Amino acid sequence: MRKRRILRIILISGGAAILVLAGLFAVAWALTPIPDETQKQATAQGSVIYYRDGKTVLARQGVDRRRVDLSQVPKHVREAVIAAENRSFYEDAGVSIKGTARAVWSTITGRQLQGGSTITQQLVRNYYSGLSQERSITRKFKEILIAMKVDQSKSKDWVLEQYLNTIYFGRGANGIQSAARAYFGKDVEKLTVAEGAYLAAVIQQPSRFADPKGSDLAAARARWQSVIKAMGQTGALAPEQVAAQRFPELAEPKKPFELKGQAQYMLEQVTAELNRRGYTDEDINSGGLKIVTTFDKKLMQAAKRAVDEVLPDNTPKKVRTGLAAVDPATGEVVAFYGGKPSQSKYYDSAFSAKVMAGSTFKPYTLAAALDNGFDLSTRVNGNSPLRVASAPQAIPNDGGRSYGQIDLVAATQNSVNTAFVDLGQKVGLDKVAKVAEAAGIPASQLEQHKNAAAFPLGVASVSAVQNASGFSTFANKGVHMEAHVVKSVTDAEGREQVVEPVATRVVSEQAAADTTYAMQQVVKYGTGTAARLYDRPVAGKTGTTDDSKSVWFNGFTPQLAVAVDMFRDDNATVTIPGYGTQFGGQLPAQIWRAFMTEAMAGKPVEEFPEPSDYGWSSGYSEPDHDRDEPRQDYTPPVEPDWDRPEPDPEMPFPDDPTQDERQQPDDLGRSGEPPVETGPPELDEPDQPSIQEDERLQEGRPQDTGRGRERQPTA
Repeated sequence: MRKRRILRIILISGGAAILVLAGLFAVAWALTPIPDETQKQATAQGSVIYYRDGKTVLARQGVDRRRVDLSQVPKHVREAVIAAENRSFYEDAGVSIKGTARAVWSTITGRQLQGGSTITQQLVRNYYSGLSQERSITRKFKEILIAMKVDQSKSKDWVLEQYLNTIYFGRGANGIQSAARAYFGKDVEKLTVAEGAYLAAVIQQPSRFADPKGSDLAAARARWQSVIKAMGQTGALAPEQVAAQRFPELAEPKKPFELKGQAQYMLEQVTAELNRRGYTDEDINSGGLKIVTTFDKKLMQAAKRAVDEVLPDNTPKKVRTGLAAVDPATGEVVAFYGGKPSQSKYYDSAFSAKVMAGSTFKPYTLAAALDNGFDLSTRVNGNSPLRVASAPQAIPNDGGRSYGQIDLVAATQNSVNTAFVDLGQKVGLDKVAKVAEAAGIPASQLEQHKNAAAFPLGVASVSAVQNASGFSTFANKGVHMEAHVVKSVTDAEGREQVVEPVATRVVSEQAAADTTYAMQQVVKYGTGTAARLYDRPVAGKTGTTDDSKSVWFNGFTPQLAVAVDMFRDDNATVTIPGYGTQFGGQLPAQIWRAFMTEAMAGKPVEEFPEPSDYGWSSGYSEPDHDRDEPRQDYTPPVEPDWDRPEPDPEMPFPDDPTQDERQQPDDLGRSGEPPVETGPPELDEPDQPSIQEDERLQEGRPQDTGRGRERQPTA
């Protein structure tokens, strides 16, 4: 009787306990929903950055994961994972009672026993937010509840697809697609049975089996063999298939993606532009973006080659060289050279470095004048020195040389300082600044200089990219296309966003054509002859600042605008042993020519637009005198003799910048007599120098040590 009573009490207590546990389970079930958010790391996909062809990889950023649909994963690969991790996957309720009990006991005792998590439980732990990786009864119980709910609400195929895309396989590879590439150098669709079995074996110990050697290799082979055997036991493989399998050959682990050379600077600029366009660093590192840049790999190599081959080996380390190439029609920066990353890791010479523009700024002044009522026949004061009320000191030309009343073509060709200061005063410095800003030079870089009389002479600092972009305006018939380095961005869902650069009408088409014509004379007959291309027209402008602290050549064809600058990181004079103090028409022009010779090879020859009539006229249209600008005295130019022949465009030019640029070798390579330049005739003005003058004289720089240097007066 007593035993019955005890038994009854036990049964009642047990029943009550079961009811209580059931009630607690019901409460826990109700209070444990499937999390709304996934762990960012579980779904993060790194972005791949490509050159402009959209195929050649420039860099990879973020997590190495490429999602694939379950249908892309071969059946034998799926069966290998199931055989290795959860043979009852398609039959269980998302949890394994036996395995869970084993795992709970492992947690309680602290012993490292075999894991008991199903594929669903592993997914829940790694996929959803709110579940930590700590070992605790509470966390394990929560994992079980969520796994059961997921099993009820999601299909088994959905669970398996997320699992295969989430799990870590070692070698930095997240997900089955990245793992296939990392271990076997192929896409997941092409994995063999043996290869799929190895990836399934790796899941258990990804770090140990990533690159197994010695005892680790023996363990990896044993684990792989157990997976193959398990596939035979589940019926995934027939006995003869099991016997036929051989341990696969693993690819050598790839070193972490390392940016080399200019790629470091390219990635920096791409990231900065993406940030400006609204993409966060998180988007870039985990959004699975396909980013196509504007950079042409071959032209990038050509830019580096041009610098390396032209500059001598003994170039001082403090000398920096920047090159930038911009497509005028699109604004795309197709190539650049930013210097040696070993010398300046985070500060490149093409985008970041900004130095005084020197005389390469004069075309913006010329364009502003031509767009505001002046023409190529307009005469300006080329005498030296020139006194301007707003300047504390008189502004000189090179060596005090006077050019008299000079037209805008000759002023540009000979880079006459006083002529452009006078022109700036006549057209209005605010209009010059407006043109420069519309052509892509930020207002912040112009603001402190735009009221200075020397503003037209390039006292503002610009980067090589900004200056190339500015000159691309003239090549593009007066329309500036926003400079950019990203062509398109495609997100993980396949939605593509093509970058549409801002187009700005800077000056009229005719003003651009006339500005270009004047700059053609610079290359044909003036300070930039070292930049001539033998098969096509070129327009450009040299620039040399006070004491040669920065030297430039900036030029273009109708298809490509390129700027080259040289400067020192200590702001000292740019001097190259054996070549002396540098000027824009020397090494910068030679680098420009070397790059453009390669860049334009095979490209069709395109002509520049025709300029306005240039010669005798009964007068020119005076600017609107209602504007706040002084009137100008007009002197008609001497009518040019258009029958005079131009120099032979096939005549080679010296690569040795120490040779007087007037001394051109003959077509046999021997030093010959200086050819007679036959450009537009000199004007009948007092003190007009010959257009064959040495580049150092033509640049409009004062002599202070026996060599001419262009002076940039300060405000």
